[in-house]
Amino acid sequence: MNNEIAIRIGFSLGLFILMAAWEGLAPRRRPRMSRRVRWPHNLALSLFNVVIVWLVSPLTPVGMALLARRQGWGLLNGWNLPDWLSLALGIVLLDLAIYLQHVLFHAVPTLWRLHRVHHADLDLDVTTGLRFHPLEIVLSLGLKVTVIAALGPPVAAVVLFVVLLNGVSMFNHGNVRIPPGIDRRLRWLVVTPDMHRVHHSVIPSETNSNFGFNLPWWDRLLGTYRAQPSEGHLGMTIGLRRFLDAGRQTIGWLLWLPFAGRPADHPVGRREGDRSSSAGRRSRNEKKG
Repeated sequence: MNNEIAIRIGFSLGLFILMAAWEGLAPRRRPRMSRRVRWPHNLALSLFNVVIVWLVSPLTPVGMALLARRQGWGLLNGWNLPDWLSLALGIVLLDLAIYLQHVLFHAVPTLWRLHRVHHADLDLDVTTGLRFHPLEIVLSLGLKVTVIAALGPPVAAVVLFVVLLNGVSMFNHGNVRIPPGIDRRLRWLVVTPDMHRVHHSVIPSETNSNFGFNLPWWDRLLGTYRAQPSEGHLGMTIGLRRFLDAGRQTIGWLLWLPFAGRPADHPVGRREGDRSSSAGRRSRNEKKG
């Protein structure tokens, strides 16, 4: 367990520094806000989440994997598979679970309230991959632990998956320029920054696409893949239409955001045409009145 924590911290810090340097040397887009304004709030929220998880979590994903192995819980513990196959299946199935969890946080209005904190960032960079509401972090941890208990993946698979999830989240949120030819090939193996950036568009049908974090296959197989944003990577607007005020990007506002406004603006339940339809219905009702 101590080695797992050291591996996670060392890998995350190293990759954060690497991504921050890459963003400075070869940015994909011009930021709307300076790092000096955004980063302290995003990073403070991330550190706050670390403290919250440490205080409230009785069991980590790796701890649950150890418990499941000792107790013989889970699907994979019941199969007599070669070690390499159990390891591979564990990582792939956990990644599918994260994809489905991500869809769920977009589809359920109450969960979308929490997830809006991540999507309300006006720029996309390495710190966005760390920016989540603490309630979402706690719920996500509970879902991961439950899935691990049900699957019974090897402990090594869980360690590798957690390290990959943290690392790839920083990578695919990065504001980094990758040559188009390399990006086209790379996105068959991993979710690239250009692929995931589409998911942070203000256009609901684009927000409702490219849910994958590690593996890009689930979006392609399950019909949620979108290759490029309709307005291009340089012309697209990142964020949520209702929350485009740069003055709101403070840690206090981020903590309050889930409780602001209506829960019915979740993208899975709303398409671009819904706004015009609603406006039309209001106009007709006003004329009738």
